[in-house]
Amino acid sequence: MFAIGAAIAVPSAFARKDRPARDTPVTGPAADYPVVLGQPFTVDGKTYTPADTMNYDAVGYASQDDEGADVTASHRTLPLPSYIEVTSLASGRTILARVTRRGPMSGNFVVGLSAGAWRQLGLEPGSRAAVRVRRVNPPEAERALLRLGRTAPERMETPPGLLNVLRRRLGDSEDALLSGPAQPAPKEGGSSATEVSGPALAPAPATSTSPPARPPAKPEPTAKATPAPVAAPLPKVAAEKPKAPAAPAPAPVARPASSSRPTPAPVFAPPAKAERTIVQVAAMSTQARAQAAAKAVGGTVARSGKYWRVQIGPFAEPAAADAALAKARAAGYADARVLHER
Repeated sequence: MFAIGAAIAVPSAFARKDRPARDTPVTGPAADYPVVLGQPFTVDGKTYTPADTMNYDAVGYASQDDEGADVTASHRTLPLPSYIEVTSLASGRTILARVTRRGPMSGNFVVGLSAGAWRQLGLEPGSRAAVRVRRVNPPEAERALLRLGRTAPERMETPPGLLNVLRRRLGDSEDALLSGPAQPAPKEGGSSATEVSGPALAPAPATSTSPPARPPAKPEPTAKATPAPVAAPLPKVAAEKPKAPAAPAPAPVARPASSSRPTPAPVFAPPAKAERTIVQVAAMSTQARAQAAAKAVGGTVARSGKYWRVQIGPFAEPAAADAALAKARAAGYADARVLHER
């Protein structure tokens, strides 16, 4: 009995020694797990419920809510931590950021960025930036860089065609995106504070508006006198004209009927170039790697600047594009995405 009890006590003693202290910081890949969601909360009267949304993709405005040099972000619903690609809709530049906190806690913003993320995205301090936020699953090497407070390599710049689609989704023009939100111009006759002021009331009671109505009444008698003498010669001329039956001669109105001139009317505007949907699998620095990837997913290779783009499509139906996207991600290309280009 005693021997058995001693044998059981020994392993438990070693287990206590091997157990890590609770205040030991977690580093490495384990720092990303487990993710935290939290309870619903309210910002400016709107309730947000955190959720583990895998295919999160939204456009909106970003705010700078942290002064840290790390490339981090705040979000109202995505898990903590998680990773997002943030794209500036003004320049097309895209960076990778780590979501580490809840926010922004005021305003109608889709994401909050640290000072380090703000600088890497090339945004002006204090500006209101239109962005696209997309949740991604980056490789461990890039995760490690962000956990250490460094910056991950920038993504390939967003094509102009996709930028136009994202700007239309946001509902703002390209000029507004580049110059920032313009102040609304005062509506004509709208601001009672400026128009119901003392100076504005002075011209209103002036009787200058009534005299102009009286002068037009004076020429009325002259108008009555003029038609009297003109009416006498009119019947004479009218009696002489019907005597000449040559009036029906110029009746041939066939000339306007033969107006073959309207034929050049076909000035139809050329149809707008249709939008095509493709699956962007990856962007490679060498053609050989791009061709190997295209062969693996059944796609094609297109040159884009100094990169070789591997893509599948185009597709006429969204369902076909989604199926190709799933195929590309199943082949190991986690950053594959659906693009809409013209």
